Amino acid sequence: MSEIRLYTSTTEKDAGAILDLLTDAFEEEGYAIATMEVDEKNDVWEASVYLMTSEAEAIGERFAALLAAPFPGLSIEREVLPDVDWIALSLEGLKPVRAGRFVVHGSHDRGAVRAGEIAIEIDAGQAFGTGHHGTTAGCLEMIAGVLRSRKIRRVLDLGTGSGVLAIAARKFAPVRVLATDIDPVATKVARENVRLNGITSDITLETAPGFHSTAFRRHGPFDLIIANILARPLMRMAPRLAAELAPGGHVILSGILAEQRWKVLAAYNGAGLRHVRTIWRDGWVTIHLDRN
Repeated sequence: MSEIRLYTSTTEKDAGAILDLLTDAFEEEGYAIATMEVDEKNDVWEASVYLMTSEAEAIGERFAALLAAPFPGLSIEREVLPDVDWIALSLEGLKPVRAGRFVVHGSHDRGAVRAGEIAIEIDAGQAFGTGHHGTTAGCLEMIAGVLRSRKIRRVLDLGTGSGVLAIAARKFAPVRVLATDIDPVATKVARENVRLNGITSDITLETAPGFHSTAFRRHGPFDLIIANILARPLMRMAPRLAAELAPGGHVILSGILAEQRWKVLAAYNGAGLRHVRTIWRDGWVTIHLDRN
């Protein structure tokens, strides 16, 4: 069955607002959502939701209803995505990504690792996180800074995806890591990547649909929590995430568009956390907070 993309064309500002609407409506149902720049000079962006062809009518109606009041002039287009080997295709263009001492590379670029670098091998696959997105690179840089300057023993990587951030933390310092994801496929991919990177101890991977999972009680509280998700779910989970933090603990958040930064900060300030530092990359931000 073919996959399609439903999208609308608009400005960068409005695409960000539409992304928020799509996130609220579809993210928890597992649909992929994205914005992308089409024409920088003329400020043309697209906001998209990805789905199977059989779902087009139902999701298209919901998409149209979301746009009806705030963006009445926008139409929804459809693109049928070609049936290609996206993993092989994406690997053709992926180059090693460096963030501080970390270098994230595919198996085809093992020879690119330099002396003194912390190598993490991640091939493009079924879970997000090859290091090429600004959020992942920002998290890698922030993880190194926190682990270098603070005493961290227990780490939670929430929404681990490919496992790249959990692997980075474990390779950088002798910490114990719990890596969780709501998607069992992502957990499986992350487990394979942990093995591929030669880590044999002190990383636990579990599928956890929410904070009610016993995994958090068994492995927490945590000195460092990393969550590279999206702004809206991050804001919703602020009180619960803060409750899993050890006294004096630290939080690294990403998946946040630059214009969403203040809303996320407000949510976590309200949960008793203090802003320490922000990294800006490619229109996205990574935020470091600690407990007041």
